[in-house]
Amino acid sequence: MIFKKSTICKISFACLMCLCCFSASAQKDAPKIVNIVNFIRLLEPRDAKITQDVLYQTVVQQVEIMKKYNLGGSFLLQYDALMDKRYQTLLASLPKDSFEIGAWWEIPQPMVEKAGLKWRGRYPWDWHADVGFSTGYTQPERKKLIDVYFTDFKKIFGYYPKTVASWFIDAYSINYMYEQYGIVASANCKDQYGTDGYTLWGGYWNQAYYPSKINSYMPAQHADKQIPVPIFRLLGSDPVRQYDTGISSTRQGVITLEPVYNFGGGDEKWVNWFFNVLVDDPSVGFNYTQAGQENSFTWRDMKKGFEIQMPLIAKLRNEGKVKVETMEQSGLWFKKTYKVTPPTSFSVSKDIDGSDLKTAWFNSRFYRINLLWEKNTLRIRDIHLFDEKLPSIYETQPVTSNECTFFTLPIVDGYLWSKRNDLAGMRLKAVIDGKEILLEGGQPKFSKKGEKALLISWPLTTITGSIEMEMTENELKIKLVSKTKANWYFDLTTTATAKLPFKNIGTKQLDCTFENLNYSLKAKQGAFSKPESAVLRLSPKANSIVLNMADIN
Repeated sequence: MIFKKSTICKISFACLMCLCCFSASAQKDAPKIVNIVNFIRLLEPRDAKITQDVLYQTVVQQVEIMKKYNLGGSFLLQYDALMDKRYQTLLASLPKDSFEIGAWWEIPQPMVEKAGLKWRGRYPWDWHADVGFSTGYTQPERKKLIDVYFTDFKKIFGYYPKTVASWFIDAYSINYMYEQYGIVASANCKDQYGTDGYTLWGGYWNQAYYPSKINSYMPAQHADKQIPVPIFRLLGSDPVRQYDTGISSTRQGVITLEPVYNFGGGDEKWVNWFFNVLVDDPSVGFNYTQAGQENSFTWRDMKKGFEIQMPLIAKLRNEGKVKVETMEQSGLWFKKTYKVTPPTSFSVSKDIDGSDLKTAWFNSRFYRINLLWEKNTLRIRDIHLFDEKLPSIYETQPVTSNECTFFTLPIVDGYLWSKRNDLAGMRLKAVIDGKEILLEGGQPKFSKKGEKALLISWPLTTITGSIEMEMTENELKIKLVSKTKANWYFDLTTTATAKLPFKNIGTKQLDCTFENLNYSLKAKQGAFSKPESAVLRLSPKANSIVLNMADIN
């Protein structure tokens, strides 16, 4: 991504002592994990004013502010920066109990040429997908590039890196790094559409997942089909607004924790709100965010955001509300805790001041779903299914264009199937007094059921009663609890030009095709239909809907 950032974090001995003193109540809650990740490029060919010295001094300032607040972190080196003596000296001097040195997997000219390959870039580092990322190379070439980096890293620091991250890394490369060099954690970009020419859309929305052996963006469903290296999602995406920003345009905007953004990580009001919902709203499994910034943005532009975020993160750590870890530490914890990708959630019961939006994201190894409450109504904004059998084309052949796309299997897509004034989604409706209306309600309440289910209770105002939802690893359950009889249902509407995957709408099964893969969504209770006024309708039986989210073939 042309102007994108990522940052990983490690903890000092003092931080570890703080973690040992977590209150009993904090320990019972799902862990809230913060990785501070800063990745380092040697040069920035897009702006002559951003010299190598400006980039180096940016990292010096990042180190200083993190040390000031006793915050460790992960510094990830692109190969050309790895070979620079200044970065070697600076990072080698950091306390090993609180800082991690790892790899940032963009491909610059020196690494390509040392691997015996021909450089095809416009500059010594070229951000285009067919040159600057592993997807632009054949599998034998990827192996050579990995061997060069890991060999030289060990010569410099005496060990192999345990964390390797990038905007995207192919599954072949991740698996080879794991089997040959023992990496324990990776990371890729947040979901985005077209930003900087790269699309990752429909994946495990936040936290981390084990990828399929044939598709690094697709969560695997079975342990024998997964690469046992958790991939964390970078950048701290705004759970309410990021999804919709850029509808009807070719590329999304960016609303994230990145310190350079005026609305996002560089805005004190937004940062305080983001960490409040991260810490205070219930989360299944664990909640997670990544802070930090790539040095290409320069210290001048990220300074304000760092000065807002670092003391706040330190305060939350000292209060036992978050764990600040390096990505290596988080990867080791994840591998110890989860044998397969876990269910997780990220909910927002109170939006930033001036907005009444609420949202909930739920992920498992089988699917993701997002619900949005707007103007007292409910819209299922997104449902994507996961299938480890869907290969990425980039696993077996290099990309030849300057863009890459990664997708999962859509059932509801409130971004791609929308226009600015015509937002797609499944809306909750009912027939009241012979008229079809949107059901309205009050404040949704989010809670956990054990460690694997998200419960949502939404009190209604249109009728007396509530909508009760339970999202589990395998199923989505929705029921109306009311003494009032109501003809209620969800209607999916989209723009007329949306490219939809639906091939057949049966009563108990929705048959779909996407990326040449057939899949289905099955109703264990309730039924699908095709009304004149919508793309499809999902109706209850005995006031309940139960969808099987796992058996999609």
